[in-house]
Amino acid sequence: MKKMSLVRPLLTRRRRGFSTMTTSDKMVASVLFERLPVVIPKIDPIVYAFQEFSFRWRQQYQRRYPDEFLDRSDARGKGEYQIDYVPAPRITEADQNNDRRSLKRALDRRLYLLLYGDAYGAPSGKPVWHFPEKLYESEETMRKCAESALKSVIGDLSNTYFVGNAPMAHMVVQPNEDHSVSTSFKKFFFKSQVIAKNKFDFEKCKDFVWVTKDELMEYFPEQAEFFNKMIIS
Repeated sequence: MKKMSLVRPLLTRRRRGFSTMTTSDKMVASVLFERLPVVIPKIDPIVYAFQEFSFRWRQQYQRRYPDEFLDRSDARGKGEYQIDYVPAPRITEADQNNDRRSLKRALDRRLYLLLYGDAYGAPSGKPVWHFPEKLYESEETMRKCAESALKSVIGDLSNTYFVGNAPMAHMVVQPNEDHSVSTSFKKFFFKSQVIAKNKFDFEKCKDFVWVTKDELMEYFPEQAEFFNKMIIS
């Protein structure tokens, strides 16, 4: 009677939409670098209507203090002066010019950094839009690899904040028919945020943009469903 081996070769296979990776597959750390909203977003009309109703309802049934309890002397307020406050416009020059290379746009939305240039998995010499990323090599953790990816782009991490040590999502990238992806690999996404800065210098890419979640889908139409679930705005 032959003994059955408990060791099975690791092969790439698909079963009900699930694929297992071989030991030779590469891992890539990708950074979702975002700028948080600078101004408070406008209140939804339904929420505003409810707040207005609640205020009028409370005004109708509020208890009024007797006049003798109120200080009606003109002693208070003497020497005070009125400040004419004019808020800054929500629509900036970058919004009007659709300047996606500026951080001074879409002030009430989250912006995400995309780079145009060489990316892992893409054919050599064919630039594509991608997040800051790096192939995992000898870093201590994938988080360290993600930090290296972002540092190679902006040069300094003092104005950044990485949210957590674990990736927020991952995806398996397979070669496709149009050969825009030449090899299979696993991509892990980490989130990092801009801290107290409104301009970065990018030298190691041909172009870059800061886009909202809706605009980001224009650059990744095939992965739009994945990024729509991954990014909660």
